[in-house]
Amino acid sequence: MERFEVKKEKRTIPLIPLRGLSIFPYMVMHFDVGRDKSINALEQAMVNDSLIFLTSQKEAKVDMPTPDDFYHVGTVCKIKQMLKLPGDTIRVLVEGINRGKITEVLKEEPYFEVEIEEYIYELKEEDKETEAMMRMVLDTFKEYASISDKITPDVVVSVSEIQEPGRFADVIASYIFLKPDDKQKVLEAFNPYERLETLQVILKEEIEVLQLEQKISQRVKKQINKVQKEYYLKEQLKAIQKELGQDEGIESEVEEYKEKINAIDMPEEVKEKALKEVDRLLKLSPASAETGVIRNYVEWIIELPWDKQTKDRVDIKKSRKILDEDHYGLKDVKERILEYLAIRKLAKNMKGPILCLVGPPGVGKTSIAKSIARALNRKFVRMSLGGVRDEAEIRGHRRTYVGAIPGRIISSMKKASSKNPVFLFDEIDKLSSDFRGDPASALLEVLDPEQNNTFTDHFLEVPFDLSKVMFITTANTTATIPRPLLDRMEVIRLSGYTEDEKVQIAKKYLLPKQIKEHGLKKKNLQISENAIRDVISKYTREAGVRNLERNIANICRKAAKRIVEENKKSVRINSSNLNKYLGIPKYRYDKANEEDQIGIATGLAWTAVGGDTLSIEVTPMSGTGKLQLTGQLGDVMKESAMTGISYIRSKAEDLGIDGKFHKEKDVHVHVPEGAIPKDGPSAGITIATAVISALSNKPVRSDVAMTGEITLRGRVLPVGGIKEKVLAAKRAGIKKVLLPWENKKDMENIPDKVKKKLEFVFVKSMDEVLKHAIVEKGEGKDED
Repeated sequence: MERFEVKKEKRTIPLIPLRGLSIFPYMVMHFDVGRDKSINALEQAMVNDSLIFLTSQKEAKVDMPTPDDFYHVGTVCKIKQMLKLPGDTIRVLVEGINRGKITEVLKEEPYFEVEIEEYIYELKEEDKETEAMMRMVLDTFKEYASISDKITPDVVVSVSEIQEPGRFADVIASYIFLKPDDKQKVLEAFNPYERLETLQVILKEEIEVLQLEQKISQRVKKQINKVQKEYYLKEQLKAIQKELGQDEGIESEVEEYKEKINAIDMPEEVKEKALKEVDRLLKLSPASAETGVIRNYVEWIIELPWDKQTKDRVDIKKSRKILDEDHYGLKDVKERILEYLAIRKLAKNMKGPILCLVGPPGVGKTSIAKSIARALNRKFVRMSLGGVRDEAEIRGHRRTYVGAIPGRIISSMKKASSKNPVFLFDEIDKLSSDFRGDPASALLEVLDPEQNNTFTDHFLEVPFDLSKVMFITTANTTATIPRPLLDRMEVIRLSGYTEDEKVQIAKKYLLPKQIKEHGLKKKNLQISENAIRDVISKYTREAGVRNLERNIANICRKAAKRIVEENKKSVRINSSNLNKYLGIPKYRYDKANEEDQIGIATGLAWTAVGGDTLSIEVTPMSGTGKLQLTGQLGDVMKESAMTGISYIRSKAEDLGIDGKFHKEKDVHVHVPEGAIPKDGPSAGITIATAVISALSNKPVRSDVAMTGEITLRGRVLPVGGIKEKVLAAKRAGIKKVLLPWENKKDMENIPDKVKKKLEFVFVKSMDEVLKHAIVEKGEGKDED
């Protein structure tokens, strides 16, 4: 059923597009006009009947609208008043009369002129449904007015007196705050009943929004009151601080910290913790001791390399060249580094290996770690563990302690300013422990590739990723490294250098380096190869080259003195004048006995400075079967001697020895150089051979040296340090070396030059040892 009678009228009228405004019929409004087109439209309207068509622009920011930029439904308005303002702007007062819809845009210049259809709706007769709808809208409007503080009770009274549905809807729409889209919806609802329905929906939505706004407003008001109170107190505090001459820029400092933290790509957990600590700064008095602790903590967090790392050089040829430039020999270490590089090229996210370089002092363990960093194009950091006995050195102090700082791991990472450096732990075998904790156990997490991605320092209290770090450790021996720690590392042994290798190292590295350090030039100092060999053999006793370098430095100093004092251009050094520079030779290596002797056997021993020969002497004397051991022998060596004697007693008859010797004779075993402690199983077969020789009155070959442990049954067990021992045998002029059968595999590490000059015999039992070592009657020394 049609409730309304509709009349349509066509009208040609000037148009002004409004920016950000809408006008409804029966609404009085003023607005400013500044655009030329709009002013022209106003002038045209005033010439005719003062009617103008106002519609809203779809986008307020468009300065020169076209017909597509404004809505085609608007309001026909009567111009009530015009007032010219400064700056070519006109203020216009208009009253809305009726809705209209553009049917055609007649012209766009010099102003918009449009043809519109004007709709007039009249209620045919009283309609209960429309009345009900009006009441519902009025009730909703009253609810809206009660929540909104912008509508006075007078407005509600005046609205309730309007009887005509269309006007009723338009007046309410003009009073409520609506979004531009909602205003246009109401404007486009020509049918008054539909307009009321649209308005009812919009009013309900607006009430919900207002109620939410009210809740938020109350909550915000409480917070603002709290903030205002805090602000007031802070301002008072600032004033007090200013009077006391204290720093007042803590807010700017906090902002600066926050900017720095947000700029770093760090784990969310770390960022959250750091920001929380920064916020605490604001709540504390600047005079509080804790502010210093927090500042220190935040600065550590900011300065750590959370997101910084260097790019690996994965050029194997170039890396090999760098390693060869820096070090002579050390084939195993170089190959392991090149293998790591090759895998890095194939697997991008590989965890850093943990290498343990084990060897005597001076073989280049620390310097090869630096070369590895150079070859990989990584930063290098070093931490010495010698004598470290406090766990806090590794893990840091908790912040509850005064003067707490992070451990040396985190400190070194900050120093490296990269999350993937080469990190050297020097002297890991010299860690200690006491009541302050066990540093070796604290290192377990650092050196475990499965755990070190979440290493937590006590000071930081947040995990730091160490998985990209390449850890290298050095040690003189693995014997004192705790087993769980050793288990996490890949051991590479550097067993010392042969004399030939030392000569090459001296010529290629040490001599040029010392010449440069002493301000000399190559032409100023020339040292012959024989002189270098004499320095190695007569003035140093070591597996490495540290003392060799010191002696070369000594030569350089004395040469520099002569060059300056005597005005010489160059100094030549050879074997004949070497003692003028270094003095009397300090060492002599034991040479093999020239003649076969009874009761004297040559053994081979490993020491911290390389291999050496041991001349073991045995003398039997009338007595009651006592065994006397001298020469500072350790427990292991004493046990080896006792085991050898027990073996000889069990085989006395086969060995041609009087079976009652253990009752009638005392046996004195002496190892010369009594001031030097000696311990280890290597001399077992040597002591047994010397005792058998002394008791059987048969000489031992002077050109034979041996090493190996002996059992009660006469089996020969393997020992360590074979390379060092073989090098010592060569130095001493030995021709034949007896080694345990199971040490055959160690021959791979012996240089080919040494293998050619010595005869190696691998023995399984004492019988085989005696066959090669004891001179039977009628035999003489083998002639060359």
